[in-house]
Amino acid sequence: MEQRISIITLGVGNLQSSREFYERLGWHQSKASNNDIVFFQAGWIAVALYSRSELAKDANLAADSRGFGGITIAYNVRTRHEVDRVLAEAEKAGAKILKPATEAFWGGYSAYFADPDGYPWEVAWNPHFTIGGDGSLRLPE
Repeated sequence: MEQRISIITLGVGNLQSSREFYERLGWHQSKASNNDIVFFQAGWIAVALYSRSELAKDANLAADSRGFGGITIAYNVRTRHEVDRVLAEAEKAGAKILKPATEAFWGGYSAYFADPDGYPWEVAWNPHFTIGGDGSLRLPE
């Protein structure tokens, strides 16, 4: 198995409102999207939005679990200042701020917001990581 992630699929409560939220963030849906699923190219991977109940059914899981799913999605930025800018954009788009931007114990600067379905997104500047021109994250060797 190659060491990579291809798609992160988020099970959403309302596909249309989630699509609109991500579009307000400035994301553009792929032509692969349809009435049942929305795809966004996100650097080297894709993010998909799909009905939470249908996603649960597809994975053979109970759809009624609404607690923390044990997943966060990180959006790393190139500069400390970008954390504040991205957090403000997310809030304007309708995100709930979970944690305001603060200095992180690991030497960076980060914040958290939640999308309309409660998925937590970390916005982080990590001085030890490099973000390529194409948005790809490069970890230290």
